[in-house]
Amino acid sequence: MTSTNDASINSTPASGATSYVLVLNCGSSSLKFAVIDASTGEQPLSGMAERLGSDDAEIVFKQNGAKQTQALTPHTHKSALQALVTYLLGYPALVQSLTAIGHRVVHGGEHFREAILIDSLSQQRIADCSNLAPLHNPANLLGIEAAQEAFPQLPQVAVFDTAFHQQMPDYAYLYPLPYEYYRDLGVRRYGFHGTSCRYVTAEAARLLNKPAAELKLIIAHLGNGASLTAVKHGHSVDTTMGLTPLEGVVHGTRCGSIDPGIIAYLAHRLNKSTDEIDAILWKKSGLLGLSGLSNDCRTIEEAAANGHEQAQLTLEIYAYRLAKAVGELMIPLGRLDALVFTGGIGENSSLIRARTLDWLGFLGLQLDSEANEQCIRGKAGKISQNGHAAAWVIPTNEELMIARDSVALAAAAQGEQA
Repeated sequence: MTSTNDASINSTPASGATSYVLVLNCGSSSLKFAVIDASTGEQPLSGMAERLGSDDAEIVFKQNGAKQTQALTPHTHKSALQALVTYLLGYPALVQSLTAIGHRVVHGGEHFREAILIDSLSQQRIADCSNLAPLHNPANLLGIEAAQEAFPQLPQVAVFDTAFHQQMPDYAYLYPLPYEYYRDLGVRRYGFHGTSCRYVTAEAARLLNKPAAELKLIIAHLGNGASLTAVKHGHSVDTTMGLTPLEGVVHGTRCGSIDPGIIAYLAHRLNKSTDEIDAILWKKSGLLGLSGLSNDCRTIEEAAANGHEQAQLTLEIYAYRLAKAVGELMIPLGRLDALVFTGGIGENSSLIRARTLDWLGFLGLQLDSEANEQCIRGKAGKISQNGHAAAWVIPTNEELMIARDSVALAAAAQGEQA
């Protein structure tokens, strides 16, 4: 396999050719990638490397409706990135059309309020935030470093999950802890899924035919990680995730908000270290822990339909906690123009949406059952009856948002150099 050191690519787009952005999303055990036309959203190449770190790690390339799967040895992020570069080398015209590399970076701390062109200083600051996101930022840096080696002539852009929430007021992001923990250690609410929220906010404004500056939204990004965000006049004013993506509503394998006293209680009763308890909260809780079956909502819904009582209870807890979070986020908004469901569960689980709205009738949200059943597999639409507030399904597209940011910053940098 060609290494990234050997596979350095001179990527100057041909005159008049379509310009694409390579978007990289390095997770703790995965790598998502896509080559995207930022103006149209077209993706001539996409794919994912999964189960990195395990013996069955593999990478899947999707191109022109066809799939190609390749086992990865060694089972590392670097191996996956090398496989991607090697694959791209087989398509020189596509490589020549690349104008930038866009990287999803999970945690930007208080350093970054918007997307940035990556330089040595910003790269060090991303590394400094690794203590806030130890599962994600080191993986994000691997993607950045590999892309810099493979594409040395291309602008590298970092787009931060936390950036959209950096305008939250201090009374929303500070925890009731000794103030020096915030001042000296950066302990505060940061929030995540910000790139998704930015995209969905713009789409909601378009679909509701109102400027984002006039809207008050609650965006429920529901996937294996789940968060709700209150968006007022185009800006995040509060969100359910906190210092880390562990806080908030029920996640796939993460517990969400719990009494912090539980940590010491379990450590004592189970004779486990705080690190061991932390691993349980991150990897063995949420939908997986409650159901005892899976972190996949589809599996739990199927079991519930077949009479599995624990699965039924799991879904009720999930919907109830979502509805509670909506109620809390009404406080900074005052009124609600739209509750928007997005993410894998939000876009595809008509059952979760219906059960959540059942709890929210007091807000004037009444389900349109037929519309709700139709809004799956990427279809946007209003799923509530006419009333004071509306519920919508709006598919997110974080990769397109990253591509757009990358094109804009690359063009600005080119203009400055001209």
